Amino acid sequence: MKKLITSALAITLISFVSVEAITPEGGSNVVAEHNVSVNLQEKVSVKPENLPEGVKKTVKGEAFAGWKIISAFLVTAEDKSQYYELNVKNGSESARVKLDKNGNNVE
Repeated sequence: MKKLITSALAITLISFVSVEAITPEGGSNVVAEHNVSVNLQEKVSVKPENLPEGVKKTVKGEAFAGWKIISAFLVTAEDKSQYYELNVKNGSESARVKLDKNGNNVE
């Protein structure tokens, strides 16, 4: 059974990695180009007590009553814009919140 599962997994991985070849009317083989978009961003862990005052004020506000910060990151996007990504929890509920340095929601 292990060999069957391993073989199926290997075939699946190979199919994801394979490259399509196109034969144009001229008959020569041309490898198709695939545009791959990579989201380059940098995430740096931040202690909740080191968050900017604007973020702290928002988290202490009425909208976040009962929610606790589990982890926080300063994210720098490819366009050099920055925001804070907070993983928060309220009982069994959890959420990810993105706020700018002033505590405003980021989409």
